[in-house]
Amino acid sequence: MTTAVADSAEDWLSRINFNSLLMDGMLSFLLFAGALHVDLSRLKAYRRSIGLLATLGVLVSTIVIGSAAWWLFQWASIEVPYLYCLVFGALISPTDPIAVLGIMRSAGAPADMEIRIVGESLFNDGVAVVLFTALLGTASIGNGEIDLGHMGLLFVEEAGGGILMGLALGGLVYQLMRSIDQYQVEVMLSLALVLGGYALSSALHVSGPIAMVVAGLIIGNMARAGAMSDNTRRYLDGFWELVDEILNAVLFVLIGLELVLMPISLTAIGVALTLVAVILLSRLVIIGVPLRILRRWYTFRKGTTRVLTWGGLRGGISVALALAIPEGEFREPLVVTTYIIVLFSILVQGLTIGKLVKMVVGDRCHTESQDDKH
Repeated sequence: MTTAVADSAEDWLSRINFNSLLMDGMLSFLLFAGALHVDLSRLKAYRRSIGLLATLGVLVSTIVIGSAAWWLFQWASIEVPYLYCLVFGALISPTDPIAVLGIMRSAGAPADMEIRIVGESLFNDGVAVVLFTALLGTASIGNGEIDLGHMGLLFVEEAGGGILMGLALGGLVYQLMRSIDQYQVEVMLSLALVLGGYALSSALHVSGPIAMVVAGLIIGNMARAGAMSDNTRRYLDGFWELVDEILNAVLFVLIGLELVLMPISLTAIGVALTLVAVILLSRLVIIGVPLRILRRWYTFRKGTTRVLTWGGLRGGISVALALAIPEGEFREPLVVTTYIIVLFSILVQGLTIGKLVKMVVGDRCHTESQDDKH
């Protein structure tokens, strides 16, 4: 029976083009849905700390985690080239904005903590996807060399082009929504924005993920305030929340089926759990150092570093990127390691972050500190 299930799963999975399904399909929906729920007016107040965490933080995290993964794979006699370990570092660096937002709100987190961690999660997704794409393209060439100049130029073109594309598309749909007062049409416009906008971005070789983040911010803020009725807001939010839940469920089903065909050894579990410790430690440093520097100009609530560190949940984005790695001898250990880390993040960090928020903030967790500037 077990063999029959495994054979059926293998036959079905062999027909799926994961790279096309995830990178050209699901990812755009996940990022747009996350951006819809971010308050841009509050986000601006924390732009410096969020900018540091979403750019320099992602780069440092990729190098540190990738290097640790390479050393651990070598120790476990698992052959994975250093470039592919950096690819792994890029895909495991982004945090899940939807999961983080839900947990922080249910825990009664203060507004400043909530917007920091959600804003960082949102933008590091876009940056990490661009970095992942550049590293995977370099690794796929197979010469083992890293052309920093080419990668840097690609990063600027993709990121800058993605921002401009998101502004243009978001602005266009905003104007269309202003002239309409039918929630069915407005929901369809948001769907057309994601499908058409991501395809157009890919055709023009700019970052579709970043374009979707920017467009989502415009629709979730400008259009929500100036172009939507209360009825439209309710239906639009409900639609995209459902889309996000469905796609995350599909992602975990797909990777679960993948794992049916992948033997998980105690060595793989040991490597993954050690990397969990590396990820948390590196995140503590990456968050703690910039916040300590910025304390000269801004005031931060006590416990912010601990909450941001433990609240950096890995979720659907990391799973999607792992499954998008092309078939090859290096794919299996990276997918298995990603899945174990994401499971730990959701089951352990996700179930305890609420308690941590209440512990570090205390009775003031439902109100924002009056003297807290940022």
